[in-house]
Amino acid sequence: MPDSPAWRPTADLDTLRARAVLLAEVRAFFAERDVLEVETPVLGQGGSTDVYLTSLATLARTDKGRRCLWLQTSPEFHMKRLLAAGSGPIFQLARSFRDGEVGSRHNIEFCMLEWYRPGFTLDQLIEETATLVGRLMGQVLPVRYYRYRELFHTYLAIDPFTVRLASLRELAEQHARMPPASMAAEPREVCLDILMSARIEPHLGDQELTVVVDYPASQAALAKRHQDDRGDWVASRFELYLNGVELANGYDELTDADEQRQRFEADNAQRQALGLEEVDIDERLLQALAHGLPEGAGVALGMDRLIQQALGKPRLEDVISFATPSC
Repeated sequence: MPDSPAWRPTADLDTLRARAVLLAEVRAFFAERDVLEVETPVLGQGGSTDVYLTSLATLARTDKGRRCLWLQTSPEFHMKRLLAAGSGPIFQLARSFRDGEVGSRHNIEFCMLEWYRPGFTLDQLIEETATLVGRLMGQVLPVRYYRYRELFHTYLAIDPFTVRLASLRELAEQHARMPPASMAAEPREVCLDILMSARIEPHLGDQELTVVVDYPASQAALAKRHQDDRGDWVASRFELYLNGVELANGYDELTDADEQRQRFEADNAQRQALGLEEVDIDERLLQALAHGLPEGAGVALGMDRLIQQALGKPRLEDVISFATPSC
């Protein structure tokens, strides 16, 4: 029987050794800062209601009969329950899952580095995130802030907050190279996301760490909202880019249980309107928020992507032992 290459790892062993060194460096970084490493379940009682994420679920036999459990798109919900219980600052290198995400920068199962800093401002967390990325990249990288609106002005000559939806759809069709009919009913957020990824992101993080702030309030997810200097409501969050790749997404964390429930329910209503499967709301997270989540900031960083950047590999599968398509 001939030896088939299908069983072999997608990353070579030298790369996996280098990966292990980088993961050890992450743990050393947080140990120096007295941030506790934690482990939380991969399966949860609820999933991400985010309309633009597709969660995976499984039916499991439990002492209460068969029930749906959700593979977590990030460890956020469980980690916030730890914060509400008084854990203090925590981090985790977690297995996370997002259906349909396969490509040179995506894998359905991936490693998410997530950490939370009670008492930190968003700027303090940005500084810490940049320090960690620089340490793993082996160089000090300058950090430059851009506002979301500013980037759309620069690269597309539009104001993303006020541009007409019809014009936005036309631009998205042009830059996504899709037939007009495919964009005719797409909502505003989809069009903005297409333009961000196709037209703007390739320019971000060139010889620097690019930090994007003041996203539209509709993109707040689990972050607080605030008014910018023009009086528009924006999300209290940031994204960090290097070499055109989004590495991290951080929030000034929402602590209001009632507002978070409203957002989850609005997500599911939009899912229903779009013909998408509704996702169970994590009631235990909402109970934790009602109990009291400390004010602070948290960030999720795609560890596989950062390792890919640090080792100069062209594809994500080059730094993962067994990428999803090879299973």
